[in-house]
Amino acid sequence: MSGLAKYLLENGCEVAGSDVCDSKYVQKVKELGATVHIGHRADNVPKDCVVIASTAIRQDNPEIVRAKELGLPIYHRSDLLAEISRGGKFFLGYSGTHGKTTTSGLSSYVMEKAGLKPSYVVGGIIPELDTNAHCQDGKFFAAELDESDGTIVKYVPNIVVINNLEADHLDFYKNGLESILETFDKFISKMPENGIVLANYDCKACLELKSHKIITFGLTDGADYQAKNIVNCAHYTTFDIYFKGEFLTDLKIILRGVHNVYNSMAVLASLHQAGVDINLVKPHFATFSGMGRRFQKVGEVRGTLIYDDYAHHPTEIKAALSSALSFKDKNVIAVFQPHRYSRLKNLWNEFLNAFDGVSKVIVTDVFAASEDVIDGINGEAFAKDLASKGVNCEYIGGDMKTVADKLYSTLAENDVLVGLGAGTINQLGKELLKLDKELINVAN
Repeated sequence: MSGLAKYLLENGCEVAGSDVCDSKYVQKVKELGATVHIGHRADNVPKDCVVIASTAIRQDNPEIVRAKELGLPIYHRSDLLAEISRGGKFFLGYSGTHGKTTTSGLSSYVMEKAGLKPSYVVGGIIPELDTNAHCQDGKFFAAELDESDGTIVKYVPNIVVINNLEADHLDFYKNGLESILETFDKFISKMPENGIVLANYDCKACLELKSHKIITFGLTDGADYQAKNIVNCAHYTTFDIYFKGEFLTDLKIILRGVHNVYNSMAVLASLHQAGVDINLVKPHFATFSGMGRRFQKVGEVRGTLIYDDYAHHPTEIKAALSSALSFKDKNVIAVFQPHRYSRLKNLWNEFLNAFDGVSKVIVTDVFAASEDVIDGINGEAFAKDLASKGVNCEYIGGDMKTVADKLYSTLAENDVLVGLGAGTINQLGKELLKLDKELINVAN
């Protein structure tokens, strides 16, 4: 939502809105001229506006109720993004269950650094650019396409990357992966005749899509774009990319994990298919440090490295922890804040198997988002179930300050702590750093 607000503000639109609390996202749009109210109230709604709302906003929200009373047009956020995407630029869309924020951000970043002046709206802050959206006069428009609520069918990109497909958002997709595949088939069927679908060859579900115009990327033989000769070094990874059996280019990245080999290859393939000179963008892959909240280093406390990651699906947790486990001779502590009761319920067993190899797991209370509580589905019950599997596990309830207070004294040299989740878990590292600073000041 903040990215869309920024895009409108850069186009000279008058923008107002509200959020439940202040944040860096709120401050960014205020700096660009938006009027932002903290808290949702009916009197926040002007009498002559168009209302844009996300899926998280319920119909009984006082601002939605007021907008209906005034007879104002009300659109979903996807309607606005779809309208922006029809602005005449070459539209690059990045989608899939995992990796769409990283791929859309990486694509925007390397094009920006190469001087291509792209426009973009992505789902996270690009650290080196300090923004998640920008409107410029270049040829390309890049965007993250969210499938969580089925609205992906509204977009018609020239090129779409499908990173992978897995069962998720089962509160919406009642038949699981079958429903997701149906949605993606409908989405692809609306693409232009010369549109290009780039899909992960190593993802079985991607290969079940009905489109006959899929170009693939992967690590195994048979993929149109194939990564070979992968070398993992302490601070970077290198690999070669072949296209239809012929060497295309070598690539260097500083992101950890094999999932980021896929992400980088997908972006390079999309730009190659779009006609971008690969030599222009290639050097900038090696300077991309990742998206905000994607295995992002927060700081160091008592000799413990603190990382934050948006991972809230079992596969994403495994990927984030693989990055942490790549540190040699470190004890990895995972602090897991389940995101949504429905996701924890529907993927309970998958979550139980997502923490292999870590030294300890801390489970916090569930971040409900817009959901109601489900009886028997909570952080404490999950922690007990995880402990019964032999995992060193502890439940800590309360807000992130409480979690930080209880964790602080247990941290030690050679620990790596990773906060995992899409809710308020991003405050944990900040609370630990704040507590550390306060205690150091007291000691002095």
